Amino acid sequence: MPDLTHGDDAAAVNSLRSAVMRLSRRLKHQRVDESLSPTEMSVLGTLARCGSATPGELARKEHVQPPSMTRIVALLEAKGLVRLEPHPEDRRQKVVTQTEQAEAMLEESRRKRNAWLAGLVEALDEDEWAKLRAAAPVLEKLAHL
Repeated sequence: MPDLTHGDDAAAVNSLRSAVMRLSRRLKHQRVDESLSPTEMSVLGTLARCGSATPGELARKEHVQPPSMTRIVALLEAKGLVRLEPHPEDRRQKVVTQTEQAEAMLEESRRKRNAWLAGLVEALDEDEWAKLRAAAPVLEKLAHL
């Protein structure tokens, strides 16, 4: 196991954190719809990845308080990006589902961000690109731990 508190391993962790944060901030600026907050976009992304969910489930996945998620869902519903449907087993709850409009917006957002990132990748040499391709699954795993 690497020693993540000292030496080269600690420096690598620090460098990875810094690079991921800078790249993430830059990617967030490549938005299609500027009227949506990053949190609203994140909720739509979660619905796209995980499927329909209750507001409580979304709150847990997004690490926000349930009342905050209720407000976010209401804003997204008012914008026509989600719809609330009765829960199939518990009529006291609602299920949040993204709309076709949200799906189209997310697809356009992915296309724009992928194009922007592809432009950056063009500056890499073949060896750097090969290393980045190999690292992508590991970064994906870290993102979902």
